[in-house]
Amino acid sequence: MNILITGAAGFIGFHLANRLCQEGFQITGIDNLNPYYDVKLKESRLKVLGEYSNFRFEKMDLGDSASINRLFEEGSFDYVVNLAAQAGVRHSLKKPHDYINANITGFLNILEACRNHPVKHLVYASSSSVYGANREMPFTPHKGTNHPVSLYAATKKSNELMAHAYAHLFDVPSTGLRFFTVYGPYGRPDMALFLFTEAILKGEPINVFNYGKMKRDFTYIADIVESIKRLIPKPPEANSEFSFGEMDPAESYARYRVFNIGNSDPVEIGDFIDAIEEKLGKKAERNLMPMQDGDVPATYAYTQDLESYIGYKPNTSVKEGISNFIDWYLDYYQK
Repeated sequence: MNILITGAAGFIGFHLANRLCQEGFQITGIDNLNPYYDVKLKESRLKVLGEYSNFRFEKMDLGDSASINRLFEEGSFDYVVNLAAQAGVRHSLKKPHDYINANITGFLNILEACRNHPVKHLVYASSSSVYGANREMPFTPHKGTNHPVSLYAATKKSNELMAHAYAHLFDVPSTGLRFFTVYGPYGRPDMALFLFTEAILKGEPINVFNYGKMKRDFTYIADIVESIKRLIPKPPEANSEFSFGEMDPAESYARYRVFNIGNSDPVEIGDFIDAIEEKLGKKAERNLMPMQDGDVPATYAYTQDLESYIGYKPNTSVKEGISNFIDWYLDYYQK
């Protein structure tokens, strides 16, 4: 298989490319290496990938439609995994245009490229953030997501709607994955595990929002990668029995699906911090604070659909995942 991965220098993109390269697939990765967080970390990921003869990298921005079109013309891709995006809920409150340019215009360019240079399957990153103000647990893709509480979430919801339009109009087979708090080695420095570990080691206080009552469905990166790998060669089929009377937002008469991808085991943030402290052998100074704008008190993924579809259920415990991350963190930053 000849596979394009966008956001290949990002957290999930790097791990997916690494796994697929190990298994012998031909991988093309693109990334614009934007400075939203430490570019050196992105370069370190690319250095690992550069060791594979079956990996090719191009620095490229999704917003550059001419370059994207050229890439598809030359690449003859079988599959596309679109993981490139402007990430971060709180950053979207400060720089909203970054999200329109990367997540809307950039995704449109990918859809157009898949339309003009047909691929067998487009897999793209959505987010658990699309559930927004929803309070019914677990979050299920079979219910509506019409009340986003951040622009980041709104752009991810928009991606799902855009993908459906292209599946309907141009028969672009696509699957959206709503990721639930992905963590692990080489993780993003703006995520809680990275921030907490760094602060505790420095003896600095950590900010714990919603007074420690937040719950998150933490999902370990290896489980995410295994799930995507199994999903890539399984494009959705049109549902000939689709009910237009009670339309299921997770499915369609077109070749379109949306899945949650999570651990289905929400963990209170206080227990998450306990596990970090145990691994580090050091207590955190917890600065309890109210919930931030754009955030939600809890996430919990209904994942039976994806598990049945690919025959795999994420199974890495938070304790094991945190231990693996901290081992990587200490090795990476003490070299």
